[in-house]
Amino acid sequence: MSATELTVDGLTLTAGAHRLVRDVSLTARPGEVVGLVGPNGSGKSSLLRAVYRVLRPDAGRVRVDGTDAWSLPVRRLARTVAAVVQESAADFDLTVREVVAMGRTPHKRLLDGDSAEDASLVAWALESVDAAGLADRSFDRLSGGERQRVLIARALAQRPSLLVLDEPTNHLDVRHQLTVLGILRRLPATVLVALHDLNLAAYYCDRLYVLCEGQVTASGPPAEVLTEGLLAEVYGVTAEVTVSPRTGAPQVSFLPGERDRPAVAVPGQSGF
Repeated sequence: MSATELTVDGLTLTAGAHRLVRDVSLTARPGEVVGLVGPNGSGKSSLLRAVYRVLRPDAGRVRVDGTDAWSLPVRRLARTVAAVVQESAADFDLTVREVVAMGRTPHKRLLDGDSAEDASLVAWALESVDAAGLADRSFDRLSGGERQRVLIARALAQRPSLLVLDEPTNHLDVRHQLTVLGILRRLPATVLVALHDLNLAAYYCDRLYVLCEGQVTASGPPAEVLTEGLLAEVYGVTAEVTVSPRTGAPQVSFLPGERDRPAVAVPGQSGF
């Protein structure tokens, strides 16, 4: 597994009359963990879909090591880019080990069986996400968090040089959130990841791109990007940003400011 450079130049995506992403440019250098943050509907998932070649750009380019991703043969792209997406709720009538082994498919010819190397990589991927004990379980009987870890293991088994993840910590408890993001941090690959948790993004990402209404509002190291002013502008919230004395990373504390408001009356109910 080696690292790939990702370059997005002037990307615009539309769905009918609705513009999803407008003139977005970003770079993920080899070996970096680059985070996408922003409110719901800001265009993060759409941007990622263009990177792993599900949404074709209306304008702009996605380049993988300088080559237009849309010009690459499907098999070569699959050897280079792995994706873990939010809507991966499909049921597989397979064991967990078999699902993870699907990650090896791009590296095989049509009738190739599983090799010792394949088995070793599958075992490593399962162990990495703390899912070795699930190997013989049926995938369609797992909890949401267990499924998420297995799908991340499948992407790891693919040994991509560019790993694209859309909210990979969804459904995971705190321990497994830290486990998964720690793996991404140590991989010899380039990682582009959308995250909602700003504190996790601040700690694990080298650089952040903040999206709002389909455009990049700010980009740079987390300490430069995650300011109280930006959080107020983009998220519409009051926040306090400090520096963690243990990690040195920015630490965001949200200040709701709602406690003194009168309770909302619910029609047909009393006692408010």
